[in-house]
Amino acid sequence: MLSCCTFAPVLYFYMQLIIDLGNTNTKLAVFRKEEQISLLTVDQLTVEYLNFLFDEYTEIKSCILSHVTHYPDDVDHFLDSRTTFLRLSHQTPLPFALNYETPQTLGKDRIAAVAGAMTHFPETDLLVIDAGTSITYDFVTANGQYLGGGISPGIVMRYKALNTFTGKLPLLQHEPEKEAELIGKSTNACIDSGVKNGVLAEVEGLICRYRGLFPSLKVVLSGGDYKYFEKYIKSDIFATPNIVIQGLKKILDFNENK
Repeated sequence: MLSCCTFAPVLYFYMQLIIDLGNTNTKLAVFRKEEQISLLTVDQLTVEYLNFLFDEYTEIKSCILSHVTHYPDDVDHFLDSRTTFLRLSHQTPLPFALNYETPQTLGKDRIAAVAGAMTHFPETDLLVIDAGTSITYDFVTANGQYLGGGISPGIVMRYKALNTFTGKLPLLQHEPEKEAELIGKSTNACIDSGVKNGVLAEVEGLICRYRGLFPSLKVVLSGGDYKYFEKYIKSDIFATPNIVIQGLKKILDFNENK
């Protein structure tokens, strides 16, 4: 695999491939300069699919991949042979400093989410909330120091936990458009109330605590459930989809420009 210092000079006509391999699915974005040409979602990342993608977008010359789960080894070999390939890790040069006690355990999606948020609010105290399978909270200072954050179960995970670790509670499906009653009048309604009102109270409460320490704080919200929180969170937030994709693009650009 090529190191970050071996990137060729930037050619403005070529394409970049951004791969976000998450817990639930894989997102692949193709960029030409700052223009996103395509955004694709697949259940499983395979060399067969990449062959199809490269046949469709023949100008792909560089690629960055972030993963939070395992994937086939031959994917790396394919990307390394076809592109200038960068697999994100805690050792990858970043546009911010990692002040984290165990950087080797820090999720790549969290690193990328912070980079993505910084594209919207540079030189600003930022709390980045990525609401997906898990809900992650990541804080970076205005002078580019990443300090850490928190991790809690996502909405679907909370429904599953109540079903898995109890004898009789049913497994409910997450309905993002449905607002939960505060006072549930049935078991299903009580589960809805506990999960949905509980997660909203968590997010609102943490935003309030961060703002108590950093009054100029900007909050950036993304992830699979971002629309639910955008609808019901009353705090001032900036919601955007695909913050990890945006951050991976910024990190790839950062390394190419080096």
